Amino acid sequence: MESNQRQSSFLWEGNTLEIHLPEQFNTKEVSSDWVTFFALLENNTPRTIIIFAHKLKETDTAGISFLKLVRTECESKEIRFDLRGLDEKFQYRLKIASDDSKKYQEQLAVALRKSEQIGKLTLDSLLEFKYLITFTGELTVSFWRSFLHPSKIRWKDSFRVAESMGVNAFPIIAMIGFLLGLIMSFQSAIPMRRFGAEIFVANLVGLSLFRELGPLMTAFILSGRSGSAFAAELGTMKVSEEIDALTTMGLPPVQFLIIPRLVASLIVTPLLTIVFNLFGLIGGAVVLVSFGFPLITFVNQVNIAVGLSDILGGLLKSYFFGMIIASIGCYRGLKTASGAGAVGESTTSAVVGSIILVSILDGIFSVLYFYLRI
Repeated sequence: MESNQRQSSFLWEGNTLEIHLPEQFNTKEVSSDWVTFFALLENNTPRTIIIFAHKLKETDTAGISFLKLVRTECESKEIRFDLRGLDEKFQYRLKIASDDSKKYQEQLAVALRKSEQIGKLTLDSLLEFKYLITFTGELTVSFWRSFLHPSKIRWKDSFRVAESMGVNAFPIIAMIGFLLGLIMSFQSAIPMRRFGAEIFVANLVGLSLFRELGPLMTAFILSGRSGSAFAAELGTMKVSEEIDALTTMGLPPVQFLIIPRLVASLIVTPLLTIVFNLFGLIGGAVVLVSFGFPLITFVNQVNIAVGLSDILGGLLKSYFFGMIIASIGCYRGLKTASGAGAVGESTTSAVVGSIILVSILDGIFSVLYFYLRI
């Protein structure tokens, strides 16, 4: 099949399709040749396609695209492709077009992978938020039901958890509280000594411990010690399908497992905060006594600086901190996936999540106390 001089010639030689390009091969010629090319492929599939470009002297982007697309069509249908007599300047333009196409395909693949990752992250976040809302609602209902009917609380388990969380944590709470008070007093007393104001170290230590550091440091210690333990215990039960067995027997996991831990945390955290504060004051007193101040002077300065609102404000913080530690630890434990490292991941998430939420809540309390002038 042949065409006029301004169009390509399509010739069949057995199983070979020969395409002879004209001298000028621009957009107008390419559009009709493209239609002819696909019409020929619909009727018969050649083994080889040969393009003769000896006469080609002038072409544009459409002509280069035609050559590139014919080669792509041959690659997709496993047809041998042969391009003969193409001038070097056109070969360079064809190579640039092919390289740009590969780069575009690579960029498109990267964009698709990023879109897939964004979509997966969005879906996972929505599912996580849904599960968190469900857990929060169920925990709230179970907590108030237990508060109104204390007989539904498994007090034996609550006291066992309180012993593990509170009594066994007493040594580390006392030690860190004492060291923190000692270090804070010593570091602040040295610069204040230049002005003869060492006695005001008692004011600084007392206010810092009761308002801020006592509840916050106690919460951090319990997050790493007890929050991780809650996540590990419930995570192990989840992996071994013990929680599924409780559900099958009609025992709600939240009421049966989480409420005792939450009650124990609410009882123990304020008490441990008081212990931390007392040992912190002891550490501060040791420093001032070593500087030659009587112990009664330190006690009087603390009484002057620290009021009842400071003590109750810190204890209120610790109450909410304990609620967060128990809730996040149990939540991560119930969400443990299957696998060898699932319990470890849940434990890590519980500690990190508790510390972050405690820090955020502490900031909220600080702003509220400032505007309420507490």
